[in-house]
Amino acid sequence: HYISPLIEESLKAIFPIYLLKSKKIGFMVDGAIFGFAVGAGFALIENIYYFSALHDQNIYLWIIRGFGTAVMHGGTTAVLTILSKYLSERSKNEKIFIFVPGLIIAYMIHSFFNHFFFPPFITTLLQITSLPLIMIFIFSQSEKGLREWLETGFDTDMKLLEYIKSGNIKQTKVGEYLYSLKGQFPGEIVVDMLNYLRLHLELAVRAKGILLMQEAGFDAPVDPEIMATFQELKYLEKSIGKTGKLAIAPLIHTSSKDLWQLHMLKTE
Repeated sequence: HYISPLIEESLKAIFPIYLLKSKKIGFMVDGAIFGFAVGAGFALIENIYYFSALHDQNIYLWIIRGFGTAVMHGGTTAVLTILSKYLSERSKNEKIFIFVPGLIIAYMIHSFFNHFFFPPFITTLLQITSLPLIMIFIFSQSEKGLREWLETGFDTDMKLLEYIKSGNIKQTKVGEYLYSLKGQFPGEIVVDMLNYLRLHLELAVRAKGILLMQEAGFDAPVDPEIMATFQELKYLEKSIGKTGKLAIAPLIHTSSKDLWQLHMLKTE
């Protein structure tokens, strides 16, 4: 109930810790993928061992045990890796204490699973539904925390845009974050990311200005360059790719309201 989860979670944590300390995990989404893969691999080996030891051919037993342990082991290690990646980004180091919170949470989930408070079928269903939700919650909170650390928000868009245009972006936390991406992407892609951010900020500020003018009863003039800006934004989006978009996601405002404002500009 208590010792086995501690040993197993500590063993599973070795490879994610190595990946984090050797800078092989660039983003939290990578942490989720690597962590779940390590945990699922551990569950595969564990199930092979039990299958050879128990000699039980009941397919129902192995479906429940296979899915149950795979999701549990994958989920706990993914949680550990996501949380550790987030904490390492906030503190800018990979010292051992960074991994303790994630290890404690993984241990608690694993220990709960081993107590068998519910029948195996119910426990498996709970894991399949709850662990992904826990991972999503931790990931979203990590993204939120990173946004707060970067001090991004519509109240700072104009100031950030001025820093980019003046070439002083390195003086900001956003600049620090973009500079850190050089180890993950080619230099030209990082430049495209910066241009993508600049265009997105320009459009967001422009949309906000139009809304303020409309609220004050004025008709906002149509800007003939809007469509060209959107086409350039689309080109840069393809250039940086999906991974690049994930990397700069904390810098971009993409709530439904923000997207509506940009769409409003496009259809003016």
